[in-house]
Amino acid sequence: MPGARKGRGRAGAWFWFRRILLGLVVLGAIPALLTILYAVPFVHPLSTLMMRDLVTFQGYNRRWLALDDMAPVLVRSVVMSEDGQFCYHRGVDWAELNLVIDDALAGEPIRGASTITMQTVKNLYLWHRPLGSVRKVIEVPLAVYFDAVLSKKRIMEIYLNIAEWGPGVYGIEAAAQYHFGKSAKSLSSRQAALLAVTLPNPYDRDPAHPGPGLRRLATLIQNRAANGASHVRCLD
Repeated sequence: MPGARKGRGRAGAWFWFRRILLGLVVLGAIPALLTILYAVPFVHPLSTLMMRDLVTFQGYNRRWLALDDMAPVLVRSVVMSEDGQFCYHRGVDWAELNLVIDDALAGEPIRGASTITMQTVKNLYLWHRPLGSVRKVIEVPLAVYFDAVLSKKRIMEIYLNIAEWGPGVYGIEAAAQYHFGKSAKSLSSRQAALLAVTLPNPYDRDPAHPGPGLRRLATLIQNRAANGASHVRCLD
């Protein structure tokens, strides 16, 4: 009967709506619970790319290093290169994000507005491509939550231990050993700057053999890091 079929159709639609809603709640609960777990100092998180490398049997090179064991100039260089307002925002640099939105609405080329916290939650919980705009919508509230639960020092420590510095090379200790044959605690200011400016594109940028453009960027970051102590006070 038409009425019965219509009722069954509504019941079926409601069943699938509840299933989808439950799935979304579960997916949202996973990063929320993992973030609490990652506040524990001896927990060493893996990024989604590292897990991909494990699943595909490629393996990866990562050696966890505590933030206090890293060269301070390396930390300053990364902050000055990636997120100069790291100590002053709560996960999202709203002023910078609003500028990007204004540029997009005006038809201007889209530039990055990701903070170190946003990059960290992306690396831990989200995909890298495609659908970057959709990912960003999820990334923003995750970054705010991540910043509320974890200290700035812990966020920076996790970021520097999961960031990718080359194919299969994750974390600053593995990167320093791979590119310069030394520990991250022994990096010079020049090496630290070169590694910092490699982060946006680790597949095309080689800090051990930089081209003219990369050398110019590294010089800029090296100079900023030399005067950037006030930008990393939250990490003391």
